[in-house]
Amino acid sequence: MRRDIPPLAEVRRITQKKRDAWWTVLLVDPVATPLVRITAMRTRITPNQITWGAFLLGLGSAACFALGDWKWLALGAVIYHLSFILDCMDGKVARLTGQGSVFGAWLDFVFDRIRVMVCGVALMGGQYERTGDTLYIWLALVVVALDTLRYINSLEIFKIRHSMRKQIKSRMRAARRAQNEAELAFMEDLLRDNPSADIEQDLQRAAGEAAYDPQTAEGTGVDGEAAPVAPKPQVIDLHQEFRRKFPAYLRARSFLLRHRIRAHLVSGIEFQMGVFMIGPLFDVVVPATIVSGALLLVFELAIIYKLLLSTRDFTRTIDSFEEQKEPAVA
Repeated sequence: MRRDIPPLAEVRRITQKKRDAWWTVLLVDPVATPLVRITAMRTRITPNQITWGAFLLGLGSAACFALGDWKWLALGAVIYHLSFILDCMDGKVARLTGQGSVFGAWLDFVFDRIRVMVCGVALMGGQYERTGDTLYIWLALVVVALDTLRYINSLEIFKIRHSMRKQIKSRMRAARRAQNEAELAFMEDLLRDNPSADIEQDLQRAAGEAAYDPQTAEGTGVDGEAAPVAPKPQVIDLHQEFRRKFPAYLRARSFLLRHRIRAHLVSGIEFQMGVFMIGPLFDVVVPATIVSGALLLVFELAIIYKLLLSTRDFTRTIDSFEEQKEPAVA
């Protein structure tokens, strides 16, 4: 038995994400995190072995779904949730024990996509065999398509946001070299690290500090002599227009982040649980799939709209750098 595994509170700090899906925070982490500590202490199971276990349980869930009868559907739903708990444990064990790998991340991603596809086809195929209703065939296509769309959209948005931040940082580095400017910070990062912050108050304080001249300001050093005060980082807010249009979003987001819940309330996790847990467990496969799919689309469209507004903030930020250059050239 390993004796270097810390207490449960420290395991939570190490393994749990700063923000996650509400289903994971409320219904998975309370079970998965203690199991992660026990697994790390008492076994030699690797994260990749846990990933394989989650995948095999997912296939077992699909086999139950394919039988079509409600009792098998309910059993399949329970097994699917157990599979998801294991799926959350592999990354936690990797973070706790330092056994994470690039291949393990790839394996986890691929198995997740296969599990959703196989379970979606099995669930709807079993219901089609039971009822003969072709609606289930279309729903199988919808489940696979929405899961694929979500990952493609997430990947492309990440690439675009990374590109915008990279360009701004490049401009700021050039400005620092030319004018010895302060470091750079992004508002979304500050909010993630401190979700209880009052944004409007911080922005007003930042505006007041902008009038403060760091070249002439002095503080007291350790030897009692005057010491220059380092300039504070410049904050770039690429969601300024979105926050201005939806002021209540700030309060809601801060409340959710204080509880580790991300603002994207219906993501792929909630979609999967609606289709593969709630639907089969309560024998409401069609309504649960339609509602879960509709909510997923609504939140994905909201993210796309937020990205659109963010690109406008990005353009204004880049233009501001160009405006700062013009006096220096003149």
